[in-house]
Amino acid sequence: MGEFMTDTKQGPTEILERRSPTGRPMDRQAPPGPVDGQEAAGILERARASVDPELRRAIDTLPGSMRRVALYHFGWEHADGTPAAGNAGKAIRPALVLAAVRALGGRHGAAVRAAAAVELVHNFTLLHDDVMDRDTTRRHRPTAWTVFGDADAILAGDALQALAQQLLAEDPHPASSAAAARLAACVVELCAGQQADTAMEKLGPGEVTLDDCLVMAEAKTGALIGCACAVGALYAGADDEDVAALDAFGRAAGLAFQLIDDVIGIWGDPSRTGKPAGADLIARKKSLPVVAALGSGTPAADELAELYGVPYGEGDAGELERTVLAVERAGGRDWAQVQAADRMARAMHELSRAIPEPEAAGGLLALAEFVTRRSN
Repeated sequence: MGEFMTDTKQGPTEILERRSPTGRPMDRQAPPGPVDGQEAAGILERARASVDPELRRAIDTLPGSMRRVALYHFGWEHADGTPAAGNAGKAIRPALVLAAVRALGGRHGAAVRAAAAVELVHNFTLLHDDVMDRDTTRRHRPTAWTVFGDADAILAGDALQALAQQLLAEDPHPASSAAAARLAACVVELCAGQQADTAMEKLGPGEVTLDDCLVMAEAKTGALIGCACAVGALYAGADDEDVAALDAFGRAAGLAFQLIDDVIGIWGDPSRTGKPAGADLIARKKSLPVVAALGSGTPAADELAELYGVPYGEGDAGELERTVLAVERAGGRDWAQVQAADRMARAMHELSRAIPEPEAAGGLLALAEFVTRRSN
């Protein structure tokens, strides 16, 4: 799923960004700028340090079989149960919870449990996503279902979602009840987005509209990022208007995130993304750049529709490269980058409604810049 979403998916060539989604000119293959990148890296590192102990405590309460799958998925154990110093992910969503709390004058420590709950929900979606997409690699190691089987991976994901609700139900903070309700509603939206995505896979190349695809992407990705920001606002004691503005900020930034993720899914470097090459195109997924390209009315769109009209593997040996080139020639990559910039502009507008002082919003701005300028 994409929040039901893989971290990133691959492509046969490195992503070549022409302009950052915030509108700043960029060199080709440029990494995040040194100031923003360093600030965001520090925020993410602190969030991971704050949230990981809470996650470990929660996961340690699971029955042995589900605990083992969860610990493997987070990179804390090998498949045989021995300790590992793996990659538990970037912690973007819990970092957004904590950054929103700080931006609105709340206490960091009071929101750690809520941040962990959001991260548990995110990882529930990843476990299920990998099963549904049959992805075999995540974070540079085999996915949980390939190691433990479908049933154990699905059940471990279910358990993580239950743990998220338990953390909030047991949290004495006065905002915990509202946060739990918002997170539960978000999970329903995530599932609806994933259902729409899987339904689109069964449709022909000309049967999916960009509007449908954008609505689905917001539900799958923007919803949880918006929820993370809104939960932080709730824990800071913000009023309804500011909570709504933070949610809208996160949703818009989340859609920019998904647009960039889809670009990386076609043009990203597998050695950096940790995903096998060409999975989305091979699976004939209706990602945003692909749907934009299909609707461009160009000769390249016709070529792409012909390629997408048959299962992968029935064409020639250069089929994947031809598909990548067709998406680009039909304008899919350029469209996605322009749209990402537009969504980030909307996100900045929403953020300024709740937090007009740029200094106070600095952490949220740095994280938004980070996730939309990444190349893996």
